[in-house]
Amino acid sequence: MVNKFVKVLTYVAAVLLGSTLTMAYLLNRGILGAPAADSSKLDQLAAVIDEFFIEEPDMTALEDAAASAMVTATGDRWSYYISAADYASYVEQSQNAYVGIGITITANEEPAGFAVVEVTPGSPAEEAGLQVHDVLVEVEGQNCAELGQDGTRNLVRGEEGTTVELVVNRDGQELAFTVERRQVQVPVATATVLDSGYGLITIANFEARCADETIAAIDALMAQGVEGIIFDVRFNPGGYKSELVELLDYILPEGPLFRSETYDGKTEVDNSDADHIEIPMAVLVNGDSYSAAEFFAAALQEYDYALVVGQQTCGKGYFQNTIRLSDGSAVALSTGKYYTPNGVSLAGVGITPDLPVEVDEDTYAAIYYGEVDPEEDPQIQAAISALAESP
Repeated sequence: MVNKFVKVLTYVAAVLLGSTLTMAYLLNRGILGAPAADSSKLDQLAAVIDEFFIEEPDMTALEDAAASAMVTATGDRWSYYISAADYASYVEQSQNAYVGIGITITANEEPAGFAVVEVTPGSPAEEAGLQVHDVLVEVEGQNCAELGQDGTRNLVRGEEGTTVELVVNRDGQELAFTVERRQVQVPVATATVLDSGYGLITIANFEARCADETIAAIDALMAQGVEGIIFDVRFNPGGYKSELVELLDYILPEGPLFRSETYDGKTEVDNSDADHIEIPMAVLVNGDSYSAAEFFAAALQEYDYALVVGQQTCGKGYFQNTIRLSDGSAVALSTGKYYTPNGVSLAGVGITPDLPVEVDEDTYAAIYYGEVDPEEDPQIQAAISALAESP
């Protein structure tokens, strides 16, 4: 009998096929063996279902669903469950690298399939000739619309060194490609010199390589003599504290950078040394700037080192530890709180921009998909104007 207590949360509706028989009745009639004296109600329910459920359920799927529901029931929006099947992808994402071909896709209605919204520079997809706006319609001879997004993504990915057969629709013409699967490193920080003479650094997340790539981008822009630097952390989901602290230490002068408190009451303060940079700066934020992205903006704001421009951030003030379970699954559980250098919690509040710049839903989505040129981006242009006018 499988008696993981997380499983039974999904079984309750099926207990005894909807009958009103009681546990006491079953025990008295000898239909169900007596549970251990110290067994919980959940263990008892598991025993009932194991004995009487009429079908043969997919136990892994039931346990995953129950475990996810159990974590959700804590009421903490930041804690989440990771199935054993998804754990490898979870680790890949945190490393900003994966085995695949190097494309990002989104659902497309006509033609039916998945539009390519990004091709990673230097990736197998770019080498093979795939382009942004291609619509993926077949993978390995299977229809993408029928596979769905997860099915399509899983079929595109595979073992390193193997190939995958793709068919894309490009401007009404179907083209076939054979693309090798390789490890693809996703760029974390990208730098651009704008027409205004300011530098723009877009930080995708604060996972692996964030600090190294962002510091290299800062150095490259300053070597080119830019007027100032705009950091774009819109749609940045956060990441590792270590990456955030290393980057802030490079930028800011001596002082506290970040404060944290764990579930058992232990506190820690990360500090910066005296080395720092001096150049006009701004940080772009929005409602999808989370966690480390918010604390990056908050630290620069509290040190009066950068102007924060854009929209109110989401307000994620808890941090999670990923705890592996015995079957290979894991739970990312909130185990502590983060605070700004001045000891301010952002939980449920977020960062209020120094210069609020709202955009409509269509523009918000277009910025997310990279469809807005920086010269037409109202938040970037507002940051440039504000920096140009500051003393």
